[in-house]
Amino acid sequence: MNFLTWPLPALLAWTGTWLVYALLLKPGLPAYLAVGLASALGVLVSVLGNTLWRRFAIAAGFPLSLLLSGVAVLPGWAWLLPVALIALIYPMNAWRDAPLFPTPAKALAALPQHIPLRAGATILDAGCGLGHGLSALRAAYPQARLSGVEWSWPLRFAAALRCPWASIRQGDMWRADWRGVDMVYLFQRPESMPRAVAKAEQELPPGAWLVSLEFAAQSLRPTAVCQSVDGKPVWLYQAPFVYTAD
Repeated sequence: MNFLTWPLPALLAWTGTWLVYALLLKPGLPAYLAVGLASALGVLVSVLGNTLWRRFAIAAGFPLSLLLSGVAVLPGWAWLLPVALIALIYPMNAWRDAPLFPTPAKALAALPQHIPLRAGATILDAGCGLGHGLSALRAAYPQARLSGVEWSWPLRFAAALRCPWASIRQGDMWRADWRGVDMVYLFQRPESMPRAVAKAEQELPPGAWLVSLEFAAQSLRPTAVCQSVDGKPVWLYQAPFVYTAD
């Protein structure tokens, strides 16, 4: 669905959720369960959108249209089901970090020219989403040991299915242990970079790398910068870091 022109993905998803809702009502299933299952389908399909707000629109489309249509008369608590499902896959405390933008497939292809990691080196994708960054890292370092951490349970599950060769767990990237890692990869927001620098300064061992796609750590002098085929700069910082002059 992410290959279709917007808003076709949303229209297909909303049509599908309404069909599922109608089919579930025929066997006499309680309306609130039909709403919950149809909303769950919309939430699952929403991860295929190509921006955070389009994913949210896909996920929220069915319950909002059902509410406005007045077709189903539900108890007030039943409307918490789709809200809870949407909150599960798009937890609010993760919104202050990166929106769910995938790493382009060849964005990290030039990394080995600047960072020739040994076989078996450990690489952590902090905030791995659906696993696009892990796939790009694997293409660049096929002999590395890859791991990811993702706050959303559904996204973590989808990433594990997509990247069975990586170790992926659900958790807070800011509480994950970066000690002993050879490289930490980030595709976050500019506002997140000072926090990432502070954590890397405290936990990354000498010689380890902090790699950021597109957004620079303004307080650090980059060890190298490489350009991806998608025009997004990849900023490379090796510990111990060199800070820019104030």
